[in-house]
Amino acid sequence: MTTTHQPATDLGHLLHKHPGRAQSFTTSSGVAHVFYPKATHDECTVALLLEVDPIALVRGPGSTLTQYVNDRPYAAGSLLTVALGTVFRTAMSGRSDSFPELAKTPIPLVVRIPALPHGLAERLFTPLGWTVETTAHPDSRYGDVTLSGTLRVSDALKHLYVLLPVLDGGKHYWVSADEVDKLLKAGDGWLAAHPDKELITTRYLVRRRPLVTSALERLAEVDGVEPEELDNALAEPKISLAAQRKDAVIEELLLARAKRVLDLGCGSGALLRALAAEPQFTEIQAVDVSAKALQEAGRGLDRLGERQRDRITLRQSALTYADPALAGYDAAVLLEVVEHVDPSRLPALEHSVFVVARPRTVLVTTPNVEYNALFETLPAGRMRHSDHRFEWTRAEFAQWAAGVAERCGYTVRHVPIGPEDPERGAPTQMAVFSTKDVK
Repeated sequence: MTTTHQPATDLGHLLHKHPGRAQSFTTSSGVAHVFYPKATHDECTVALLLEVDPIALVRGPGSTLTQYVNDRPYAAGSLLTVALGTVFRTAMSGRSDSFPELAKTPIPLVVRIPALPHGLAERLFTPLGWTVETTAHPDSRYGDVTLSGTLRVSDALKHLYVLLPVLDGGKHYWVSADEVDKLLKAGDGWLAAHPDKELITTRYLVRRRPLVTSALERLAEVDGVEPEELDNALAEPKISLAAQRKDAVIEELLLARAKRVLDLGCGSGALLRALAAEPQFTEIQAVDVSAKALQEAGRGLDRLGERQRDRITLRQSALTYADPALAGYDAAVLLEVVEHVDPSRLPALEHSVFVVARPRTVLVTTPNVEYNALFETLPAGRMRHSDHRFEWTRAEFAQWAAGVAERCGYTVRHVPIGPEDPERGAPTQMAVFSTKDVK
């Protein structure tokens, strides 16, 4: 964090950390170091460096990680948030006994985060008064993000405390009810008025619906909105795996800023209503090889409003045959589709989707066979559906997805969907493919 407020070294008083010496602090995941690379009258920069112990991280209580080699030590997320809260707790509260007026005063600030999942950075930080500049790292969802603005130091720290794990999309520890209080405390004065408060709340609380509902209701009281006006879906104490899949897909499509969307292998239209509910999706084409399935999907459209129906078209086509009419779309979704395709036909599907249609973003969800043993009603060795041709392990899915990405000029990242088991992972696995020219 850099300021050009003069004298710039006043930043040390606001942060309660002297520019003349380096300090180290023990956190739950490692050691946080605070030091000043530059401290002059005209410009002052404070740096926070978190050295993560990967072994302690995996073995720590409440950890959701199972592998020593992972991206947590290198990416800005919940680990850095914990360090921020530990090192700058007093500064975050806005208290400065030596400079009380300055603590209340917005000053020019520049914040640089070298490794941050940046897809939503501009959307989430801009309404708070920040200008966002991003340099994307090649073949990665991470970028070097710089925030510039004139804000109070305490507000800047609160924004980072909440939004870093939101952008990262997860936390390294189990999220319990006290996380709602942490969110509302750090979000005091800005979260209730943020245009994406539902998205922020949902991602900060890692989609734990009862906690999200509680937080949004309390935010509604602050914002003067009746709780009954909140999204009814958030009020459900439990949410099915099918609904979680749809939520995850919609979130990724919104993140990708997709407008024209293909629902490939749409079946009877399970995803269409969720897609139609989002005004960002201006054109939706649902595709299936089965005429009967398309008839059922068409009947489901009758329950939608006219404007929603007008944005949807149905098309009969096989995903294993090249169809030039599917080219030019922003995104394509294959929701629980690939496992219904004979393995020998997967190269044909790859060609038709990733080469001929070639949307900027492709989302593929499929069962994680490792999780099957946790379904009490599923006999050992049996697949989840009689029409499944196969069910992949996480490693098998990752290998297939990496091959597709390399052959077709995409990058790929993986998103677990549903409750994660420490050893077996989540019940559904999703691959998010992006063309390499997408920033």
